[in-house]
Amino acid sequence: MQLFFFVINRYIYWMKFLSLFCLLLYVGFINAQAYEKRLYITQNDTLPYRLLLPDNYNPKTSYPLLVFLHGAGERGTDNEKQLLHGSNLYTSEIFRKNYPAIVVFPQCPKNSYWASVHKSSSKKLEKRFKFKKTLKTFRTQELLELFLYDFEKSYAIDPSKRYLGGLSMGGMGTFELVTRMPNYFAAAFAICGGGNPAWSKTLGKTPFWIFHGDKDNVVSYRFSKRMYRKMKRFNKDTKFTSYKGVNHESWNNAFQETQLFPWVFSFIRSM
Repeated sequence: MQLFFFVINRYIYWMKFLSLFCLLLYVGFINAQAYEKRLYITQNDTLPYRLLLPDNYNPKTSYPLLVFLHGAGERGTDNEKQLLHGSNLYTSEIFRKNYPAIVVFPQCPKNSYWASVHKSSSKKLEKRFKFKKTLKTFRTQELLELFLYDFEKSYAIDPSKRYLGGLSMGGMGTFELVTRMPNYFAAAFAICGGGNPAWSKTLGKTPFWIFHGDKDNVVSYRFSKRMYRKMKRFNKDTKFTSYKGVNHESWNNAFQETQLFPWVFSFIRSM
């Protein structure tokens, strides 16, 4: 009899698990369908991206622009993986009602990076990534910049309301892209990323919210802490949120911050 109830309980457990798994797959599929698949092609380069337009989109109306840069694990050419983390935030009813914006998820090439950073296999966490002091020509970032400028030729973007965010490799790319385009974005947020503190004065022109887990074993927590301390000197609108005991996937915590988007969209860049 005990064996019978054990089998029944295990059956119920696995049925619930499968039901939840199928539900998550369905929700993920529906979410992905909301984003249009697009390709940006210039010369011999192609940048895949996914596009989410506001409800009742009007091409004659100017909208805020929010660009999100994914992590290293989502690189490729499938134009799908970049939606893995965070894309559901922008399809939520709350976001679409309160922040009617054009949302873009570009996808980084498989063998490239959003940031011009040198990566090593060092056992010391802080030496695994080395950020270059001088921002030289870097094709992936250059392609991203060209894409943004050309994108605004097709869509009416409010130039005072451009925003940028990213996680991990995308967090690094967020620091670098704002450094390369210091007068472009009204605000930015970087999750478990990092950059060169030498860029702080330039970055200080843009409000930043930085997030990182203090137990991150992939990207050093000190990268974000160091950027915050330097950038805060140049802009009082620089914030840092530390998650105690959290490893690399601190984006799960950051995405639950109820003030994230009210804070981001509260900034308007003077033109």
